Amino acid sequence: MSSRLRAALLAAALCPLTAPSLAQAPAAAAAAPSFERLDPAFDAIIAPGTPIERVATGFGFTEGPLWHEGRLWFSDVTGDKMRAVSPDGKVEELLANSGGLPNPPAGASIGSNGMAPAPDGTVLMTQMGARRIVRVGKDGSLQPFLSDYQGKRLNSPNDLVYDKSGALWFTDPPFGLFNGMDKDPAKELPYNAVFRYADGRLTPVITDMTLPNGIGFSPDFKTLYVGNYGPDMYIRAYDVRPDGGLSAPRELIRFPGGRGGPDGLKVDSAGNIWTTGPGGIRIVTPQGKVLGQIRLPETAANLAFAEDGHMVYITGSTSIYRLRSKVKGMLPLYAGGQ
Repeated sequence: MSSRLRAALLAAALCPLTAPSLAQAPAAAAAAPSFERLDPAFDAIIAPGTPIERVATGFGFTEGPLWHEGRLWFSDVTGDKMRAVSPDGKVEELLANSGGLPNPPAGASIGSNGMAPAPDGTVLMTQMGARRIVRVGKDGSLQPFLSDYQGKRLNSPNDLVYDKSGALWFTDPPFGLFNGMDKDPAKELPYNAVFRYADGRLTPVITDMTLPNGIGFSPDFKTLYVGNYGPDMYIRAYDVRPDGGLSAPRELIRFPGGRGGPDGLKVDSAGNIWTTGPGGIRIVTPQGKVLGQIRLPETAANLAFAEDGHMVYITGSTSIYRLRSKVKGMLPLYAGGQ
């Protein structure tokens, strides 16, 4: 996100969460992670008494988690680095200047963001500063992958996911355009799109969302979910046709104001959507019913299913958290290095 938007979020973090669908958490309880159970079905996903561990801390703003080769790879958006943390909490810096922008402004949100394993065994990574997607080789080398559409530079690729046909889908909000986002003179596209890349062709498939962000598929890949960060905050669902076209857009859930927003999202094997939002991570059925919420003492930006699919890692502002789910999550396609 842009540094201005990030500053606004940090200011909002000082305000209490107001949510008509969720009970108000006492201010004193904000110091520790917790669960809010809104439906008995929540217990079938996260067992009562499950601990939420803080694995590592001290970062700028963590994002883009990916379980890869036995560790969690993640981006530090404001720190402009890509790192990995092992299950025992050991942190290693994998890439400096991961956002790819020469001489980046200090503290700007221009580092790397989302990552996804590619069919050839490399990892695709979004670079907010350089406004492109790159391929990260096994030796840590970077190769350009996608950077423009019809001769115009992408805004700032954010999150990405493959479907079972091998097509790559990604969101392209303007968060990396740090001189005003949509008002930045460097912005070249007239919209903030969701793109589909297949057979060498890049296609904007959604162009009417203001800030498309998190993206994921249902277990059968027949439904696409996309989060809109703001100013209206919601998760939208689409039917996916065999040719990759979309139809039947509908709003799955709408969020109130508060700390954080619909940033990253993932889907479990039962079809539940785990989505960040004001106050933490909501677990939502495919029908849009909120079963419960994971509350953190800081903004939850994204999450990843890891290890055997039952371990959940959460990137929360300055820290990485971990908990165990009873329901197995969908691991990324092409995750052969798991």
